[in-house]
Amino acid sequence: MAEEAELAADQHVRYIVTVEKKKDSFESLVMEHIRLNGAYWGLTTLDLLHKLHAVEAAEVVDWIMSCYHPESGGFGGNVGHDPHVLYTLSAVQVLCLFDRLDVLDVEKVADYVAGLQNEDGSFSGDIWGEVDTRFSYIALCTLSLLHRLHKIDVQKAVDFVVSCKNLDGGFGAMPGGESHAGQIFCCVGALAITGSLHHIDRDRLGWWLCERQCKDGGLNGRPEKLADVCYSWWVLSSLIMIDRVHWIDKKNLTKFILNCQDKENGGISDRPDNAVDIYHTYFGVAGLSLMEYPGVKPMDPAYALPLDVVNRIFLRK
Repeated sequence: MAEEAELAADQHVRYIVTVEKKKDSFESLVMEHIRLNGAYWGLTTLDLLHKLHAVEAAEVVDWIMSCYHPESGGFGGNVGHDPHVLYTLSAVQVLCLFDRLDVLDVEKVADYVAGLQNEDGSFSGDIWGEVDTRFSYIALCTLSLLHRLHKIDVQKAVDFVVSCKNLDGGFGAMPGGESHAGQIFCCVGALAITGSLHHIDRDRLGWWLCERQCKDGGLNGRPEKLADVCYSWWVLSSLIMIDRVHWIDKKNLTKFILNCQDKENGGISDRPDNAVDIYHTYFGVAGLSLMEYPGVKPMDPAYALPLDVVNRIFLRK
């Protein structure tokens, strides 16, 4: 193992651009139903590495809009796929990267998301009605990026998220659900976006989150699980939002992420020596961003977009 690994940024850029072109590869086929999410992971990584210009913006925007359902206002995970808030947020985030929200019928998209709020303040993911705190975060994030939070009952949305808080300080997918780092990010992010972080016991949650660091330096999502690069994002972003990120050993976490790289062909895996994929490449680079790694643009921990993109959306006159 190298004494001090470095980020193989150029190889990661090449890997992302190449994966996009290999439509018949295994990775492309297994991701077909979530291709819009994959576009968000890959393109955000490129932007974090200052290489968004490596793709043709007009082509990307055209493809994003080919996944749009004008009758509902939502986006599907790929062309011809049913709309869902998961893909709708990814579409909005990618359009934010390229500063092209102008191609959207903002009112229609916002109405689609707002229409999925339930009486108890929760959100369904689509017309089939599955409820999960992920969808609460997604709805609040999407509407906030579109400046349309007024279309929903924000207080009810906050109350539902708070009802999913557990005795250990964490949050689950629904009231009584097990605390999980991914769901914690969604709930903390939702509360951050709505200015409601006062509902969190920061020390108790911070302790639960910092205990996710394993002996190999990586972070896991729940007690007794193996470390996984993707939790570098879910855990760190949550800790930053509650001002407890200094409780993590950043040096060892950085080393863990860098040791998950394929330094020759690019890409980052979940754990050292495993197969790389777009998902873990994004969350690895995003984790490094949150730790202010040299050469990587800073990320906004709540909106999961580069900080300059978020500032452009909310500070534009």
